Amino acid sequence: MIGPATTAGALYRIRDYPGLVPGGNAKVVGDLYALGDPQSTLAWLDDYEECSPAFPRPWEYRRALIPVAGPRAQVDAWTYIYARDVTPLERIEGGDFLTPR
Repeated sequence: MIGPATTAGALYRIRDYPGLVPGGNAKVVGDLYALGDPQSTLAWLDDYEECSPAFPRPWEYRRALIPVAGPRAQVDAWTYIYARDVTPLERIEGGDFLTPR
């Protein structure tokens, strides 16, 4: 792990896991990782998030490069973006899924 990171966006509670919608003025908190083997790690994560070609569309998530502020600099990082309607979902104020409610 490189360290904590933030990005502009909103975070929503999807049952017992979060969904990120990028953009806006709010900040979302997460962790920034360096991948030793990006191709195989991202393929494994795409399968886990059910957004690889093996899964039918529409997917719940899509993977995209977005700017994040890491511990040393701003970088573009692969991130899983929530791809469904957030209207019925609870927004996580403060943007940190691990902070107790």
